[in-house]
Amino acid sequence: MKHIARKRFGQHFLTDVAVIDAIVEAIAPQPGDAMVEVGPGLAALTQPLVERLGRLTVIELDRDLAVRLRAHGQLDVVESDVLKVDFTALAARLCADGVVAKKVRVVGNLPYNISTPILFHLLDHVNVVQDQHFMLQKEVIDRMVASPATPDYGRLSVMLQWRYNMHNVLFVPPESFDPPPRVDSAIVRMVPLAQPPTINFKTYHDLVQTAFSQRRKILRNTLGKWLDEQGFEGEFDLQRRAEEVPVHEYVALAKATHPK
Repeated sequence: MKHIARKRFGQHFLTDVAVIDAIVEAIAPQPGDAMVEVGPGLAALTQPLVERLGRLTVIELDRDLAVRLRAHGQLDVVESDVLKVDFTALAARLCADGVVAKKVRVVGNLPYNISTPILFHLLDHVNVVQDQHFMLQKEVIDRMVASPATPDYGRLSVMLQWRYNMHNVLFVPPESFDPPPRVDSAIVRMVPLAQPPTINFKTYHDLVQTAFSQRRKILRNTLGKWLDEQGFEGEFDLQRRAEEVPVHEYVALAKATHPK
């Protein structure tokens, strides 16, 4: 029976074989990798992945699709909302299950309506992740990888770039899907930094959120007040807009505001 895409789950199923091959090539799965696929859907990407891996764990919320996936002998199905999955616990189980890997590799065609919450959820588990390859709305990836002083540079750029090296690796047009989405898509590669800066994450989160709360204003009018409330007495150029400040300066400011 044909599965009808469900709008409430943000389902758009990848059907272009050439694109699927290019994605698998970019991921480069190896036997022994502990890999987790988020939102496998109709298994268009799942099947070529598992053929290379031997075994694959998939996370699927749609009950009907989960039933189909369980019939596949090489898949371990986690039927759950991905935002409720404890990736740290999942990684501990997978990496103790006889595979060579010490960390998990995460891949998937993320539901575009909740892609940012998923990225932040995984950030909480970044210490057990080897790398991530995701299909996302192209404009979201443009913001993720943006450089300072460009229109796409914003809160998402700063919140992710302190912890990942990220690259836009492949453009995916709407006609590659059934049904076609109304937006362009792309594949992003996210590799956690081997030696990330040590910061108080809540301080960093609050700092960045405050800085970009009114991004057209100079920071003296937004971040300046927040820094005064923190008792900050150091030097920082507040005569700039939030989008003009590089990630390493936000990190340094978070360290100076709340040293660990």
